[in-house]
Amino acid sequence: MYYIVTGAMGFIGANIVKALNERGETNIIAVDNLKKADKFKNLVDCEIADYMDKEDFLDAVLDGAFDDSMQAVFHEGACSDTMETDGRYMMENNYRYTVSLLEHCQNEEVPFLYASSASVYGAGSIFKESREYEGPLNVYGYSKFLFDQYVRRMWAEKTGQIVGFRYFNVYGPREQHKGRMASVAFHFFNQYQAEGKVKLFEGCEGYANGEQRRDFVSVEDVVKINMWFLDHPDQSGIFNLGTGRSQAFNDVAVAAVNACRKAKGEVALTLAQLQQQGIVEYVAFPEALKGKYQSFTQADISALRDAGYDTPLYTVEQGVERYVDYLLQK
Repeated sequence: MYYIVTGAMGFIGANIVKALNERGETNIIAVDNLKKADKFKNLVDCEIADYMDKEDFLDAVLDGAFDDSMQAVFHEGACSDTMETDGRYMMENNYRYTVSLLEHCQNEEVPFLYASSASVYGAGSIFKESREYEGPLNVYGYSKFLFDQYVRRMWAEKTGQIVGFRYFNVYGPREQHKGRMASVAFHFFNQYQAEGKVKLFEGCEGYANGEQRRDFVSVEDVVKINMWFLDHPDQSGIFNLGTGRSQAFNDVAVAAVNACRKAKGEVALTLAQLQQQGIVEYVAFPEALKGKYQSFTQADISALRDAGYDTPLYTVEQGVERYVDYLLQK
């Protein structure tokens, strides 16, 4: 029996493969699109049974090649570029492919754990897993929203576990291939290492410089929650996966810089001190993002807690320090 991980060479997918390995599981089919070949590095320290291109995999599934041989599916594969303007590609890749895979898993009664996104909430200020709070701002968010709606429509007839995770702002190891789509924690670390300073957006929509706020969640917590649901097949639903805390981009910058300073034996500095010394500076807010940007997110994680997951989640200060330590070791 195989564990299937789509997007296995991507950020969250690779971390899930590693977590399965740490449980002693190596019978894993890694599914991905390797047009960006550098992603292979994410699985160099992992053990898998086989690799398949995402198109070949779906064809094999529909041809019956995996009948009665799938233990569970972690569907992390998607185009996650919020600036992508090819809606036809986005819907085929993120929506239609996912529908086909879910339908097979339901026919086989196979657990299906998939990546949704906090982008389904758009510019809203309430982040609760309910239709009235959802209104995506871009086609990426719409592709995720539409699949969540598909799941809701077939809920009463489901035959196996279905869990959707609305990921908020995830950061952590194995995201280096993402380029500009990598987390701000990753970019701040690299900027500070290269230039001795970090750059944040100026204020917008009533927020002061660097004070736009997001729910930043460590990929370590993301993986723990995926594994918890794997261990609790009786639990299904669509869940926010954030920390339940909203923290400013300034907080991430301070945490990243001070983690680097700590590693060199230097004292921590406050935001005001970092600003005064020119270590934190602000750049104009991009025109291309205006009207398409979430200036505030904060996951309501009451549904996650009600499902039974009660482990504390890392704050920005805790998680970013752990991440910087990892990056420095690399």
